[in-house]
Amino acid sequence: MTASVKNKKRLDITKKLAALVSFNAFRYYMLIIIGYIVLYPLLYMLSTALKSDKALLDASFAWLPRYITSERFKDAFETLNFWSALRRTLSLQVVSALIEVFVCSVIAYGFARFNFKGKKVAMLFLILSLLIPTQMYSLSLSVNYRQVDLLGIFGMIYRLTGTDLRLNLYNTNWTFWLPSIFGVGIRSGIIIYIYIQFFSGLPYELEDAAYVDGAGPIRTFLSIALPSSGVVIVTVSVLSVIWHWNETQLASLCFLNDDWPLSVAVYNIAQTYQQKGIWLGSAPAAPAYVFACCLLFIIIPLVLYLLLQRKFVKSIDRVGITG
Repeated sequence: MTASVKNKKRLDITKKLAALVSFNAFRYYMLIIIGYIVLYPLLYMLSTALKSDKALLDASFAWLPRYITSERFKDAFETLNFWSALRRTLSLQVVSALIEVFVCSVIAYGFARFNFKGKKVAMLFLILSLLIPTQMYSLSLSVNYRQVDLLGIFGMIYRLTGTDLRLNLYNTNWTFWLPSIFGVGIRSGIIIYIYIQFFSGLPYELEDAAYVDGAGPIRTFLSIALPSSGVVIVTVSVLSVIWHWNETQLASLCFLNDDWPLSVAVYNIAQTYQQKGIWLGSAPAAPAYVFACCLLFIIIPLVLYLLLQRKFVKSIDRVGITG
């Protein structure tokens, strides 16, 4: 009887181990498949960009070319004017993203913690800002930035005296900074909504204790709410930087006429190569040129995400963003 019980226990343990091994094997199998699907475009771009002209015509080596060259990347650096475009991107779009992260936190804190007249109407406009695409108002923004007026006062002065006090902000950094300063930048509505969702879950006792100690709303926000928002700040910072990094519509159509950021330089890559006498539509090496430029464009956001991926994934889980 004892021997049969021991054999039964061993059999149960063996079945559990087999089930565990099978589950782990299936899990790794699925992770490998998903990882391959995600990494395939990046690996294909890298492989193609490293191929020489001779390797591009050799169909027998698709992934590991026999002839490798770095000329595509050197040419991409020159074509994109990489360092100048990167400097422009950092000063224009990344700075705008960081300003937007802070300003939207202030706006969201007001929505989440205070009741005021017109709050429901303001929330309605916030939701509408999520639905209206930038293409609908980009041209009007361009016109307004050429003649910045204050409630029509400068325009009235111009009509009465002929003195034009309206500012021309076209082709300056302010065309990107001002929307972020006023909380109406690129997808600011989504960022505000994420902040509202987070601030609504903060314990009121923390703020009540600050009020008892004599802190006002501004001091409470800077000393209590903002330091407690590290989780959500990581989330919105990554999203805002990526959204600004990839933005081409406003920069190319409305606000800038030279000294492009990286996103616009990559967007206009076909025209740039055409000016150099290379027609990407018919050149055999066209994919290699394009992929080299694209890799230079995504390398910095990719490194940023790799450095922050753990915090970003945890912050997504704690903030409660779904869908």
